[in-house]
Amino acid sequence: MKKILIINGPNLNLLGKREPDTYGNTTFDDYFKELIKDFPDLELHTFQSNVEGEIINELHDKGFSYDGIVLNAGGYTHTSVAIADAVAGIDSPVIEVHISNVHAREEFRHQSLMAKNCKGIIAGFGLDSYRLALASF
Repeated sequence: MKKILIINGPNLNLLGKREPDTYGNTTFDDYFKELIKDFPDLELHTFQSNVEGEIINELHDKGFSYDGIVLNAGGYTHTSVAIADAVAGIDSPVIEVHISNVHAREEFRHQSLMAKNCKGIIAGFGLDSYRLALASF
């Protein structure tokens, strides 16, 4: 059974409350329960932090033993060289995920510092962006 980690970055702990027109009304915890049911052949784990260094530590800790990582770095996608370097430094393939279509939003969101080190990017399908990423494993 493949072990997959989903890492959510800053403000994603507010899913279901924060900007529902952009991010929907479902909490990630509720959605994660659906993912577990929909992917019985994957051992799914999740981690969320609003702190850049904690995300880096989690990548370092799991990035050599897990079969894949789904990463929604939130706003750090566009600003964190350190997280991008952590993705480049691990063995586990990483898929970058975004709930919204970042290319239809503010221009600063159009650039991802992690993208060049990721297996792929999925954006704009709401929470189903995670489902699409998991299907690739």
